[in-house]
Amino acid sequence: MSDKTIRLTQTVKGAGCAAKLAPGDLDRALCGLDLPVDENLLVGLDRADDAGVYRISDELALVQTLDFFPPMVDDPFSFGQIAAANALSDIYAMGGTPKTAMNIVAFPGKTMDISVLRAIIEGGLNKLREAGVVLVGGHTIDDSELKYGLSVTGYIHPERILIKKNLQVGDRLILTKPLGTGIVTTAIKAGIADQEVTGRVTQAMATLNRVAAETLEAFEVHACTDITGFGFLGHLAEMVVDSECGVRIWPDRLPLYPEALEWAAMGFIPAGAYNNRNFRGKFVDFSATVSQPVQDLLFDPQTSGGLLIAVADAEADRLVAALQANGIGSAAIVGEVVAQPIERIIVE
Repeated sequence: MSDKTIRLTQTVKGAGCAAKLAPGDLDRALCGLDLPVDENLLVGLDRADDAGVYRISDELALVQTLDFFPPMVDDPFSFGQIAAANALSDIYAMGGTPKTAMNIVAFPGKTMDISVLRAIIEGGLNKLREAGVVLVGGHTIDDSELKYGLSVTGYIHPERILIKKNLQVGDRLILTKPLGTGIVTTAIKAGIADQEVTGRVTQAMATLNRVAAETLEAFEVHACTDITGFGFLGHLAEMVVDSECGVRIWPDRLPLYPEALEWAAMGFIPAGAYNNRNFRGKFVDFSATVSQPVQDLLFDPQTSGGLLIAVADAEADRLVAALQANGIGSAAIVGEVVAQPIERIIVE
């Protein structure tokens, strides 16, 4: 079967980060596990952050992550680019610099031509070169459904780690990429997204968060995460739960794909969005003016989404201007951190 004729999205059940295990199921699987202890483990499973961090010395720590999923676009090369950008994003969200990567591949070798796999890996290599990362190996298995991703290792100074749970009252929240990729890729799979929308969203998903992360270095950033499979509100909830503050979100300021709102109203909602709402919806209060399609979009599982950044109020406008000057035109202030109500997300 030629990679020029096959539609990758038609060969799999899930798509991109929407294929993640439901967050509630994952929480039950990990809850209460007796995790190994090491004084040099600075960020591990007990912190539920974007990547693990292990201290090597007073000035050097390793940052490690992995991510893989089934295709959300039909073009193999683009799929490889997106999967690589998505995996690298966790390192950038922690404030680290990625350096090495290993391929993770599940490939249906009996039903799909090996040229498809080659094109996917070439797409991944394209993004690794852009990031200055070297591929050092990998592992491949035969599987009934195609999946691809990377395990990535980077480095960071132990005192410069960006974590999720460090919101400060008065902070402004900045988002760097539009929301709605899960809904759009559902439309792609259904065959209703035209080439212009598909190309625009594919390019955004394939864009590294490297420039955004490098821009943050000159600012007083308190917390950061990247928006992926648990959706905007799911990942924001990870920042808010067990904190001493709450958050207000202004939905009219959120960057989003207008087509995603249209398709959400038509019912093109990935199952992952319902899983995200079921698990984190209890922490969210919507005002009566927030429409159902907007609510669905805020729980929509994103693939290779943007960074969500908590920055001091005095720095927020200047940071947005710097991000936009560096080519991140969709960067916008989308909310604020408030003293009350504690552990609540107010969308109004």
